[in-house]
Amino acid sequence: MDRHLTKSGFIVGGLIGAAAVILIFALFLIPAEEVLTPDLIISNGNDVTKFGDETSLYTIKDLTLVELFEKSEEGVVRIDVDKNNSFREASSLGSGFVFDYLGHIITNAHVIEAASSITITFLDGSQYNARIIGVDKFTDIAVIKVDEKPRNLHPLEIGDSSSLKVGEQVAAIGNPFGLSGSMTSGIVSQIGRLLASHDTGFSIPNVIQTDAAINPGNSGGPLLNMKGKVVGINTAILSGTGQTAGIGFAVPSNTISKVVPVLIEVGKYSHPWIGISGKDIDPELANIRDLDQSKGFLIVSIVPGSPAEMAGLKGVSEIKMIADKEYPIDGDIIVSVDGKEVRKISDILIHLQEEKSIGDKMILGIIRDGEIMDIILTLVERPDL
Repeated sequence: MDRHLTKSGFIVGGLIGAAAVILIFALFLIPAEEVLTPDLIISNGNDVTKFGDETSLYTIKDLTLVELFEKSEEGVVRIDVDKNNSFREASSLGSGFVFDYLGHIITNAHVIEAASSITITFLDGSQYNARIIGVDKFTDIAVIKVDEKPRNLHPLEIGDSSSLKVGEQVAAIGNPFGLSGSMTSGIVSQIGRLLASHDTGFSIPNVIQTDAAINPGNSGGPLLNMKGKVVGINTAILSGTGQTAGIGFAVPSNTISKVVPVLIEVGKYSHPWIGISGKDIDPELANIRDLDQSKGFLIVSIVPGSPAEMAGLKGVSEIKMIADKEYPIDGDIIVSVDGKEVRKISDILIHLQEEKSIGDKMILGIIRDGEIMDIILTLVERPDL
C-alpha cells in the first residue's frame, strides 16, 4: 500500500514536476575560467521621484514604461557571488533591490547559497562588499547588507501583491546574462501558483506567474507594477531550454513584507507546519467518495509526531480496485480552514503563509466517513525534510 500512496500523494508544499519541462531558478552561473569584461553601466541621470500615498481624493496614475524604469533603476543592483567548494572555485550572478536606507538588499536565497564573498554593484558602477543578514530557503528570500553605506541609496517601495489582477501590466528589472540594468515587460499571467522551493521538499504558495521575460541573472530582481511598486521578487522560469519561454515566477510582495523584517531582526523565519501529505480531490475521486463537488484535499499520510497526528487526523488506510484502477476509499478530506473553503492544497498553504504563525490554533473542517466535523490543531515550526 505504501508504494501506491507514494505515487498518488505529495508532501504538503511539494510540487509535481513534468519530465518535459524544467523549473529553472533564474541564476546565471559563471564558469571559474571565464573572464568577465567590465560592465557598461548607463544612467539616465534623473533623480528618483517620490510619490505620495494614494488617498480617497487623489489616485496615483500609472507610469509609462520609460517613467517606471527611470523611477526604479537606481534601486536595482547586480550581485556577484564567489562560491568555493572542494573541487573548484565557481561564481554566479544575480540581481537584488534596495530595501531601506540602512543598506539592506533583498535577493533570492539561491543566489547567495554557499557564498564565500558577495559583491554589490550599483547603477553608477560603485561596488561594495556585502554580508548575509538572513536567509529563508522556504520562500527563497534572502537579505544581505553592504558593509559600507553607499552615498545614494534608493529603496524601492513594497506594494500589495493581493491587489494584483490577471492581465495587469508588470515589468521586471535585473541583470539577465550579466547585462546590467535590463528591463522587460509583460502581464500577470496568473496568481496563486505553487512553486517548488529550492531543495526543501516544500512549495512557495501564492506565487505570481508572468510572461515578462525572465532569464538567468534575473533572480532576485523586482517585479514592478505600473505605479513603480515592488509586487514580487523574480525567482524562476519554466523552460525546456534554460531560457525564457514566457512563463516566469515571482514570490509575492506580501510574502516579502512578512518575511524580510523578521530576517533583518533575527536572521531566520520560522514557518508554521501541519505535517500531512495528500492530493487534491478530482472528479473521479469525488465520485468514488460520494462527494457533491470535486473540492478539498485528501490526507494520504501523516507525519509521526506532527500537529496533524496529535490532533487525531487520519490518512488513507484502505485502497480499492475499481475498473483496474486503485482508489483510496478512506482518509480525512479537508474542506475548510478557519472557516474558509478549501478547494485545493494551495488554499491551505496560502492561509498558513499569510495568516498563521507558530503556536497558533487552526480549525480544519474535514469529511470523515461521510460526516463533517471540525479538528483543532496547534501549529509548530516546519522541519527540514
